[in-house]
Amino acid sequence: MKKIITLIILVISGNVFAQDKYTKGMEKAFALWGEGKSIEASNMFERISTAEPDNWLPYYYVAQINTIISFGEKDEKKLKQQLDKAQEFLDVAKAISPQNPEILVQQAMTYTAWIAFDGATYGMTLSGKVVALYNEALQLAPNNPRVVFSKAEWDMGSARYFGQDTSPYCKDIERSLELFANFKPEGAFYPNWGEDRAKATLAQCKG
Repeated sequence: MKKIITLIILVISGNVFAQDKYTKGMEKAFALWGEGKSIEASNMFERISTAEPDNWLPYYYVAQINTIISFGEKDEKKLKQQLDKAQEFLDVAKAISPQNPEILVQQAMTYTAWIAFDGATYGMTLSGKVVALYNEALQLAPNNPRVVFSKAEWDMGSARYFGQDTSPYCKDIERSLELFANFKPEGAFYPNWGEDRAKATLAQCKG
């Protein structure tokens, strides 16, 4: 009996230690990102993903960072390296957590980075996929503020590109802000971004 109790204590303390290591690692990665050290943060999330093969979050953040730094990138070779890496980690995240609206939004953003780089080359092949991803995410999570906002932002960008009125989508931005106000992430380190960008986009609507 004593041996069993000792074993249980060891298992629990081992799990607590592993969880503590994960928490500290994630906090450090976010701190690096907050300091503008995107590559260092991405590398940190990548190391965490190796230690946490069943956790989609570190994979998601590697994909997100490599996507964000690709917007505005002019060097095609560098852009391809970053977005290929984003896609590689997204594919793993999707395998761990299928039909996850946060991952669907991130996939749409990664495709959008390609389109932003060269709309003539990638717009025809990827725009339809982006629309389908946002529609799927909206079906899965109609009250997720990032889903509502990101879809509206894409719709506005598409309307602007084709010289159409963007104002019909302003109500979707307003709705996303209502959802942001009441949104509670499912757990520590879950995605919780977008509110500031939604506010800035709404200000443009009213500008």
